[in-house]
Amino acid sequence: MPGPLDFKKESKNLYQPKTIPVIVDVPKMTFIMVDGKGNPNDESGEYAKAIEMLYGLSYTIKMSSRSGNAPADFFEYVVPPLEGLWWTEIDRPFDTSQKDKLIWTAMIRQPEFVTDEVFRWAVEELKKKKPELDLAKARLAEFTEGLCVQMMHMGPYDTEAVTVKAIYDFAAANGYINAISEMSPDGIIRRHHEIYLNDPRRVAPEKMKTVVRHPIRK
Repeated sequence: MPGPLDFKKESKNLYQPKTIPVIVDVPKMTFIMVDGKGNPNDESGEYAKAIEMLYGLSYTIKMSSRSGNAPADFFEYVVPPLEGLWWTEIDRPFDTSQKDKLIWTAMIRQPEFVTDEVFRWAVEELKKKKPELDLAKARLAEFTEGLCVQMMHMGPYDTEAVTVKAIYDFAAANGYINAISEMSPDGIIRRHHEIYLNDPRRVAPEKMKTVVRHPIRK
């Protein structure tokens, strides 16, 4: 009997790249997103609250079948990893050294059956358990990232500059232009993108795995 769907295994090209740059065309997906600003390491800051919202809503939907509230077309699945889009007011080149000035969208991918109605239900359910959370900041949105270069970054976040340079160099060498901060055809500004495959609270910094993805164009 097949187990729950794991997006990381189903779409290895998106979630399990090698430690060398590769070009990938990222299709449309549905996410719960929370926008914010400030240092992600601030334990009482906006980012920590955004993560609590994202996981709270994601697990409310995942566990809906156990309470008899499963949406139409529900299937068992593994909650996908946390992701983040990052930028600053002046973001060419992207700079992570001034963390208090970071602007971000934290997000978690959702299965195809998660509609606006399902999302609104999850918000109301989580409000009952976590009334202190400002769930008005959460939104359900489709996101088509398109053509990108990505690679696996091994190690702490603060050493990502080496990975970013490898991505830039690879894109340029293969005839592509860095498209960070450009508008996509569907009206989304394209950003530095990270996918977190480890919990930094439980994994040594040198063993952390982060997918780093940058938008490109010909």
